Amino acid sequence: MPILTYMITCVDLSVSYVYVLQYNSINVQVKECVKMKEITEKFDMEKVIEEFERLTKDAENVQKETLKRILEENASAEYLQSLGLNGRTDPESFKACVPLVTYKDLEPYINRIVDGDVSPILTGKPITAISLSSGTSQGKQKCIPWNDELFETTVQIYQTSFAFRNKEFPIQNGKALSFIYSSKLSQTKGGVTAGTATANVFSHPGYRHTMQALKSPSVSPDEVIFSPDFQQTLYCHLLCGLLFREEVSLISAPFAHSLVNAFRTFEQVWEELVTDIREGVLSSRITHPFIRTAMSKLLTPNPELANLIHKKCIGLSNWYGLIPELFPNAKYLLGIMTGSMEHYLKKLRHYAGEVPLVTSEYGSSEGWIASNVNPKVAPEFATYVVLPQIAYFEFIPLKQLDGTKVELEPVGLTDVKIGEEYEVVFTNPAGLYRYKLGDVVKVIGLRNSTPEIRFIRRNNLMLTINIDKNTEVDLQLSVETASKLLAEEKIEVIDYTSYIDLSKEPGHYVIFWEISGEASDDVLDECCTCLDKSFVDLGYVSSRKVKGIGALELRLVRKGTFQKILEHYVGLGASAAQFKTPRCIGPTNTKVLQILLENVVKNYISSAYN
Repeated sequence: MPILTYMITCVDLSVSYVYVLQYNSINVQVKECVKMKEITEKFDMEKVIEEFERLTKDAENVQKETLKRILEENASAEYLQSLGLNGRTDPESFKACVPLVTYKDLEPYINRIVDGDVSPILTGKPITAISLSSGTSQGKQKCIPWNDELFETTVQIYQTSFAFRNKEFPIQNGKALSFIYSSKLSQTKGGVTAGTATANVFSHPGYRHTMQALKSPSVSPDEVIFSPDFQQTLYCHLLCGLLFREEVSLISAPFAHSLVNAFRTFEQVWEELVTDIREGVLSSRITHPFIRTAMSKLLTPNPELANLIHKKCIGLSNWYGLIPELFPNAKYLLGIMTGSMEHYLKKLRHYAGEVPLVTSEYGSSEGWIASNVNPKVAPEFATYVVLPQIAYFEFIPLKQLDGTKVELEPVGLTDVKIGEEYEVVFTNPAGLYRYKLGDVVKVIGLRNSTPEIRFIRRNNLMLTINIDKNTEVDLQLSVETASKLLAEEKIEVIDYTSYIDLSKEPGHYVIFWEISGEASDDVLDECCTCLDKSFVDLGYVSSRKVKGIGALELRLVRKGTFQKILEHYVGLGASAAQFKTPRCIGPTNTKVLQILLENVVKNYISSAYN
């Protein structure tokens, strides 16, 4: 009888598609579910902030305890045993025995897990779920071990960020218009549950309860969130937002790209949405029966609301201030808005008007890293405070000697230096030990004894032909500079990417642009030359001057091309919520390159350095 009671409690906490990690016995399931209920119920804003201050003041000892806990829980793991730790949990022994690794190093172990090997390979307890990365960075999805401990860190980081946000932008009772898309959970051939990181979070039994505790329940029913068709999901998200427009207190998405994409879509379908509301009948574009059933429970004829929305839309000038007009009680827009997402901020501010933009937590498919505890700071200047209790962190200093970047030995969380750049290394509870994340961050300051960092770039995304080395930041700055010439024509760069064309000597950079209007050839020629001149890396400039690198080429693609790239990744199983436009197309990413090449409408050659 007690088991039955607890299982009912777990189901009450879950979303429609219940996902309970299948451990070896029902007693373990009950224990884990009750533990999660306690975690998600314990949210108290002031206590969360107090705990944050306590932990960050004692970051060095908290890191030691975090490492000790991870190693003790996974002492029986084959991987750790093979490295000769012999039960030691101190940082010195750990660093002496365990090497720095990348995904490629751990892939053979992870493949055994994916194939159904339930022995303790990377962790003490079996890994029963896999998170799939978006695949946009390298053109190939990674399989990342996932467990309940990672969901616990998700709750901790959500709670910390929300506590600081709610101090600045108080939300009492409201709902979130959340553009979230949970890709389908599947089974590997070995019987392991596989889904994107967001799908594993959204499908977890504690997720809905966590969002309710954080006053952020979604306006959309579960059937919409878990739809297999992200376009139908997006349409219904927009419709639900309009139906509950007075209750929407925040608007969110995992990335700024998703927010911009949502409101670009609204521009195209708003009249259809108004018709649905007026007639109380869902558009025929929604074909999935379970979505239609769920939405029919929300829709009734409401000509008054339809007329109001119609009046507001036709009264806008080029959609400026769309969001506050539609959602008058929205306090802020939330999503990751740093790094490559900064490109979308101008358009997002256009839609948002006076509604603040707030960048959310800093993490990756592999796990969480830091919280934004200064939510009023503009995303371009946002910093994140590393939470010392969620993983064990190391930082590889990135120095330049004689113009060449070199990697030094990693330093601990409390040993970083302000103003320096580092690559993030972390050890998490799900089997990643001394894992090189590939992210480069800069230490901006300290919060108590833990660093405040700013995301700079991905370490492995680089345009290079010979001695030139241009990062995604260099590319972003080049595009921003050249796009100012378009702005004078009231045209914007919708999205962009690049690749290295080595089909003939000398090789040259190719930049792909999708733009919002028709620009003259003269303007685009000028943009192309400006792009070329804006790469100021000395290796690039000197190579261009001596013709070691050919003239930069700007290729214009049809409208909707980058949407096709998004659909390509979603078709491969990636979540639309996790999508990030790849900024540099590698030689192995042939399908994306094919999409781009098939949609080129014009090309321009730089006249710089002639």
